[in-house]
Amino acid sequence: MNKAILFNFTVDKAKNQIQVERSFNAPIDLVWAAWTEADLLDQWWAPKPFTNKTKTLDFREGGKWHYCMQGPNKETFWAIFNYETIKPQSYFSGNDGFCDENGVISDNKPTVKWENAFQSNENGTTVNILLHFKTLEDLETIIEMGFKEGFTAGLENLDQYIAAQFYLRKQNKPNNEARVSTYLNFAGNTEEAFIFYRSVFKTEFINRIHRFGELPPNPEQPPLAEHLKKMVLHVELPIFGNHIIMGTDAPKEMGFTVNGGNNMHINLEPESREEADRIFNELSAGGKIEMPMQDMFWGAYFGSFTDKFGINWMLNYQKK
Repeated sequence: MNKAILFNFTVDKAKNQIQVERSFNAPIDLVWAAWTEADLLDQWWAPKPFTNKTKTLDFREGGKWHYCMQGPNKETFWAIFNYETIKPQSYFSGNDGFCDENGVISDNKPTVKWENAFQSNENGTTVNILLHFKTLEDLETIIEMGFKEGFTAGLENLDQYIAAQFYLRKQNKPNNEARVSTYLNFAGNTEEAFIFYRSVFKTEFINRIHRFGELPPNPEQPPLAEHLKKMVLHVELPIFGNHIIMGTDAPKEMGFTVNGGNNMHINLEPESREEADRIFNELSAGGKIEMPMQDMFWGAYFGSFTDKFGINWMLNYQKK
């Protein structure tokens, strides 16, 4: 985390624009998530001592992010971001403006068109931000309101968040060495179960709880129901002895039926794709394959089966 941080802030009054170029010592997936997920945005978007609170966030083209910044004296400033164009882990744009608690845009305050472009590089990720203002007066008003200072402080909050995430990732799996964990399936109460386990083992989730609503939309399938979006896609919790339990919701609406025979798997993470294939083929012999080894949307090479003795296994190889 000691790589030099790139930060360029340029005001172009002739074009009514502000250009910001900022680097982060983190992979693009982590930076993209921090800019597009409500629980992560709330950790860094507002400059200290203000805090950010999201009322609603619907990250899709045509969706909105309705949020407020609250000061130490309970002063509250509401805003709404209307998303226009989204290219996952590459680019998104939209219009941000002041509003009230109900999302009604203020007529006497500036609105800003944001264009945010994300690019991987050898040191991490660079975000190029272009802000368009309707008038020079709007641009100067935002500058006078302390936008540069506030946005700079918010980005420094993001640096702190990224550093914490790298610490958790390093705690979890600092390299690509083989690992064994236990994977648990629940019918819809994964979060309740893992909050209970957390209280018992007095540890903390690794890289937070991920939900089904974070999955990119699939045009070949109907959109997820709202209650399914809130269910747990993946969560990890260290217990002791360097062992980690992982979990997911397996709702009936997605064709799953959780019972005492399929709610737990031994999860193997080999060091190579070839070793994953070898173990899968030998261990599944005479058993029942649930999912053959294949590349998955989360970037892993994955398969699952029940062996001939009735024990459930998962193979998960992910490049470093």
